[in-house]
Formats: sequence, C-alpha cells, structure tokens
Amino acid sequence: MSDNSPAPTAAAAPVFTVPAGSIVVGHDGSKDSDHALTVAFDFAAKLGVEIVVVRTWSIDTAPHGALYNHGYVASFDEVTETVRKMLVADTATIAARHPEVTLLVRAALAQPAQLLTQLAAPALMLVVGPRGLGGFAGLLLGSVSSHCVQLATCPVLVVPTR
Repeated sequence: MSDNSPAPTAAAAPVFTVPAGSIVVGHDGSKDSDHALTVAFDFAAKLGVEIVVVRTWSIDTAPHGALYNHGYVASFDEVTETVRKMLVADTATIAARHPEVTLLVRAALAQPAQLLTQLAAPALMLVVGPRGLGGFAGLLLGSVSSHCVQLATCPVLVVPTR
C-alpha cells in the first residue's frame, strides 16, 4: 500500500507584511543597529511615515533559555514571541524620543537578509547597520548588510558606525 500524502515542505515565510511607504529597519540588538534605528526614526519623523523594526532568529541565535528551559522545549512561536518582546524592550528608549512615529515590531525565525529584503519590497527604504553582533571587527560591511544592498528592490541605507 502506497502513501499518497504530500511530501513535507520547508517552513513557509512569516505571514506578515509591512505598510507601503514605511521604513523597514533590521535590528539585532547591537549598538550599530541602535544607531541605524535612531537615524530611521529621524527620517520617519520628517517624512511622516511608519517604522517596521524587524529581528530574526535561528536555532543558533535564539535567546539563552528560550528554546529549552528546565526540561521544557518551547515551540517556534513561543521563541518568536520571546524575541519580539526583547525587541520591544531593546527599542523602547529610542522609540520614546519620537512618539509621533508609529512603530511596528516584527520577529521571525528566518534568514535576516532574505526576510528584510522581502519585507522591504513595498517600503520607502530599508535601513541597517554596517555589521551586527556576529560581525568581525575589521569588516566595513557585514554579510547581512551586504546582502541587503545586493538583493533589495527598494533603496537601502547602511548607517555607518558612529
């Protein structure tokens, strides 16, 4: 007897979009991404547009204790919510400086450059730092920012380190 069930497929991309004309910002928790978010808020305030700040995670980069804690293995949705809450906390001080700008917060299990460029397609621009937490100190441009510049269909602003 043969099994005619469909073959397993890879996990689908996160099901969320960004408002057309918004500014999408990649934020990994680094000082460079804080600076990029600050610059993005200044632009958004002047242009009167929303900001969508995005953080991705993987099995390797999930917050300590988020995947497995005292015998409990969290679901991917639970880890994503933990990452989203951390992103809200990490960006709260910067967001408070511009209460007139609407901030949307998104987190997903995804490859950073792929998700950022996909989400930023209808955006006014994509803003990233030059390198993040995984970067080598001597590099001028990290892999995520480099891939964003190469793949994005909207303008990309790579905010230099202060």
